[in-house]
Amino acid sequence: MDSRTSVVEHELELKLVLSPERSVPVPARFSYSSHDPYAVHITFHLDTGTPVTWVFARELLVEGTFRPCGQGDVRIWPTCNGRQSVLCLALTSPGGDALLEAPLPAVAAWLERCHRLVPPGSELTVLDLDGSLADLLA
Repeated sequence: MDSRTSVVEHELELKLVLSPERSVPVPARFSYSSHDPYAVHITFHLDTGTPVTWVFARELLVEGTFRPCGQGDVRIWPTCNGRQSVLCLALTSPGGDALLEAPLPAVAAWLERCHRLVPPGSELTVLDLDGSLADLLA
């Protein structure tokens, strides 16, 4: 895409739930780009030194802030942890399963910024399909 590509990022500390009584902090970067308007990227910075990035539909994350959604590898739902509103992300991979909690107000505010960059339903207008096709055929 051209130089108008914009990115909306936000650093958050999520909680990796190990048991009902125990969790550990996991720094994460939420990233959204007008270059890939249908997807969100969440990069987890783990103690291993190698970050892990998950990519899934922006629409899935939006829906998950209101009600349980997703199936298979990514499931998302809102809940309360004590008096705090949290967004639960259940991730499944061949390497294992993880349940993470993110502060729901912070994720919702980040999604609002993403929607200002590329409003829902206008994703096709920011994609340069003709340019991409020309590049493929060149």
